[in-house]
Amino acid sequence: MTDSFLSNSAIVAAYREKSPSSAELAGQAARSFPSGLTHDSRYLEPYGIYIERAEGAHKWDVDGNEYVDYFGGHGALLLGHNHPRVLAAMHTALDAGTHFGASHAFELRWAQAVQNLVPCAERVRFTSSGTEATLLALRLARAYTGKRKIIHFATHFHGWQDHVTSGYSSHFDGTPTTGVLPGVAEYSILLAPGDTDAVAAALAEGDVAAIILEPTGATFGLVPVDPDHLAALRELTSKYDTLLVFDEVVTGFRVSPGGAQAALGVTPDLATFAKILAGGLPGGAVVGRKDILDLLDFDAKIRKGREKIAHQGTYNANPVSAAAGAAALDIIATTDVCDKANAYAAALRKRLNEVIETEGVAWAAYGTYSGFHVFTNTRKRHLTPSEFDPFDYDYEELKANPPEVVTKLRLAMLLNGVDITGWPGGTVSAAHGEGDLEKTVAAFRKSLVMLKSEGEL
Repeated sequence: MTDSFLSNSAIVAAYREKSPSSAELAGQAARSFPSGLTHDSRYLEPYGIYIERAEGAHKWDVDGNEYVDYFGGHGALLLGHNHPRVLAAMHTALDAGTHFGASHAFELRWAQAVQNLVPCAERVRFTSSGTEATLLALRLARAYTGKRKIIHFATHFHGWQDHVTSGYSSHFDGTPTTGVLPGVAEYSILLAPGDTDAVAAALAEGDVAAIILEPTGATFGLVPVDPDHLAALRELTSKYDTLLVFDEVVTGFRVSPGGAQAALGVTPDLATFAKILAGGLPGGAVVGRKDILDLLDFDAKIRKGREKIAHQGTYNANPVSAAAGAAALDIIATTDVCDKANAYAAALRKRLNEVIETEGVAWAAYGTYSGFHVFTNTRKRHLTPSEFDPFDYDYEELKANPPEVVTKLRLAMLLNGVDITGWPGGTVSAAHGEGDLEKTVAAFRKSLVMLKSEGEL
């Protein structure tokens, strides 16, 4: 972005005026962290907000500004901030001790909650993050099948691990990203999302241990996946003795209590989870078929006479995360929180499109389940927002967003009391209510007017 973007924008100036304490902290952070950040997606020019506290669907920054929150802990907070039952479970575990260096009842209840909900979860192995979960899933796949290659899809995100980092936001030719060995990228086959014929051709060449994908599509459906494609992948992987891995780090326990696999009726061999899994705390998991996860089993090593996969992790199944996760999953299993969040998101998408049409902007709001995305139409196509179908557009166009326009949209929304993600879009929680919907719609309308006044629309 250019200096003129920052210096000549009334939106940027108003944002600076409203958030001086965040600006001060951002200046301090720049002396401690690369770009002053601890997570890439929190990058925002001229700086991001610093949050002091949160409750339900709202959060407050260090300058006292209140926001309707659609970041939702990067999608981890289906129940909203500080759900009382989750907090109570955390306090119980915290009072007992933060780390025992031994097994404990909290982890068992957590695993049983996962198994009660997830169709493929014959066995569970906890990790500390979603990236660790996908890394372990792919190692399991290679060890189980004896094959070397992995198929993944452009724009699908599976953490920052080496095997699947190419093709998420760059290196769409499959070449290794900076710091990744060419030999690693060589065994990762990058395909266009939704291309069933390309998958079939790659599998026919052999040596493919697994296919991994986000089951509702990249960025929680920003680039959606046709359910028929998932069914075809299930059939093809079975035919070629390849494992099907669903990355449900985002979709798990959000799309439905049993995740995308339960909602869509396609059961993978392995699935990875994080975010909602741990009730908003750090934690991930690989779940799947017993015969595959037996590769982590000491007894199976002796019984089957094969090498075990070593898997350590100081904070695997941390008792506080386990207690929070078990409590959150119990709420999800016994209440309608998934349906509530999904219904709110559908209403929000409809209302945003009404605003877009009224304001005469050639954008569209779309998405599925409890997510929403704003298509900014970089190619200036003629479209009717309420009739927008993302399957009519390729993944490159769906992911293409002009940085200055998106930044100004996010800043304008913050000025109007709403925090959205950089997709642009967001995830909805069951804590969002009618008042939040009205405030979000009003903020979006005001933000479009502000963008028009700066000549961006």
